[in-house]
Formats: sequence, structure tokens, C-alpha cells
Amino acid sequence: MKKLRNEFADTMLEVGQSDPRLVVMVGDISHGILQKYAQACPGRYYNIGICEPTIVNMAAGIYKSGLIPVVHTIAPFIIERAYEQIKLDFGYQKMGVNLVSVGGAFDYSQLGCSHHCYTDVSLISHFNNSSVIFPASPLEFNKLFKDVYEDCRINYFRLPEYPHGVEFTQGQLVFGKGIKVTDGSDLTIVCIGTQLKSALGAADLLKNYGVKTEVLYFHTIKPFDAELLRSSVSKTKHVVVVEELSAHDGVFNSVLRSCIGMNDIKYAQIAINDFIHGYGSYDELSERLGFTPNGIVQKVQNDFPNLIRKN
Repeated sequence: MKKLRNEFADTMLEVGQSDPRLVVMVGDISHGILQKYAQACPGRYYNIGICEPTIVNMAAGIYKSGLIPVVHTIAPFIIERAYEQIKLDFGYQKMGVNLVSVGGAFDYSQLGCSHHCYTDVSLISHFNNSSVIFPASPLEFNKLFKDVYEDCRINYFRLPEYPHGVEFTQGQLVFGKGIKVTDGSDLTIVCIGTQLKSALGAADLLKNYGVKTEVLYFHTIKPFDAELLRSSVSKTKHVVVVEELSAHDGVFNSVLRSCIGMNDIKYAQIAINDFIHGYGSYDELSERLGFTPNGIVQKVQNDFPNLIRKN
């Protein structure tokens, strides 16, 4: 499947050629893949360098000029390092920007915790005038970007390094709506990003224990599709959230708030509990943290032993 960063470049070219208001700014990354855009849209592509607070300030000026800014760089640097500028220039001023990151969670695993980012979704969600989209396939980014890029909100697109590999249709991809990928009556797995692949693998393994699993995938984290979640959990009464985000504030929080007033629900979470991790490949860190089909099954066995029926 095509890489999300390549789809980002192709979508910028597509949208930029039809909308002369689009301006793309990068923090010293993705130059090669954006050259077609730069050539097709002269005067609307800028490399600001490793100056993340500055790039946000400049994006605010671009917005005030009647244009639509797209800011693209690595997640910890644009969201965590430049958060004050996002807060003052876009949150306080109620202006719109499209922030497109790569390197969320531990996608840049071998560069260590300086390049990891687990808090970005939570930080952007604090703004009332924000949307958080986590597209993990090329079609998701293309469709959802075109749906919201000009809506004058703080739109945050978190692009994973590894697509989940599932092919959705245009009709399935609706901003603010989750997708029920499999039907089940015993367990709900809520997943985002690349972890859809792990969730589907776990659902297959859980069949060996007689567990019928409903897998819910959320490409839009804010607004969160509480209706879909409640419909599923009202049947299964068991939900495990699998998210490459901080265990202290992420999708699990949205799940809990969505289920207020529902009785006898059992919850579990696989997430990232600490900023600091050792070095290793993406797969090695995933294995260590439980982001694998077997890791999810083990979590279900530990937290919901009543579900496990050995054949």
C-alpha cells in the first residue's frame, strides 16, 4: 500500500492545482516528494527550516491574508514544541490551519524519545475549534483532507509511517464517523491508525477461544463517534482500546465519556504509559508494548477471563 507521506504530497498537488488559496509550508522535511507541488504551484511552497514556532506564526499571517495554510513536519516538533504558538495564533484568534505530521508515537523508533510523540492528539483536542484525523490509508487522507481543509478550524492530520493495509471505499469514509469493520457480540476492540491491522489479527485469534469480536476503527478521533461506540458496547459489554497514544489521555478517555450512564461495562486499554522507551525498530517496540495480535489476545485473557472459552 502507498505510503501516507506520498499520498500527502499527491493530495497537495491535486488540491493546490484546483484551489489557488492553498499554501504548503514544511519544517525541512519531505522536499523531494513535494517538488511537483512546488513546480505546479509557484509561490505557494516554503521550507521554513527547523523553526517550528516560526512556521506556526507565519501560517497565521498566511491565514489572515485569505489563504489556507498547510504546515507539515514531525509530530513532537510541531505539536509539542510549537504548542504555545498554536494556542495563541490559532486557538485564541479562532483561525484555521491544517497541521500535517509524521513521526507520531514511535514511528521514528530508532531515533529515541526525542522523536517520539504520544500527547499530540490530547493537546490539539483541548481546542474547541479543532479536529483530529488519523488516516492510516491513502484514500482516507485524500478524502478526509478534501472534506475539511477549508473549514477554518485547527485540523490536525496525524500520518502514520505504516498503513494498516485495509482498503475502504469512499462511501465508508465520513468525517466524524467510525467504521465497524467486523461484527461481534462478545468483545469490542476500538482501534486507531496502524493498529487496525493488529486488531483484526487479534479478532481472528480470539475465534479459537469462542470470542466473537466487533472491531471498530476510528479515522476521526475528534469529533469522536460516540453513537457507534455505544451501539457496539451495549451488545458486548466488554471493550479494549488499542491506541498508539498516551495512556493518560487519548481515545480511552473518549470511550469512557461516551459510555457515561451505561452499566456493567468492562474496560481495558493498550497504550503508551511513559515518554521514555529504549531503542529498537517499530516492530520491536510494538512487541514490547503489546501492539500485536498476540498482545491484544493476552490483554483480553488477563482482563476479561470470563470471555475465554477453550475449545
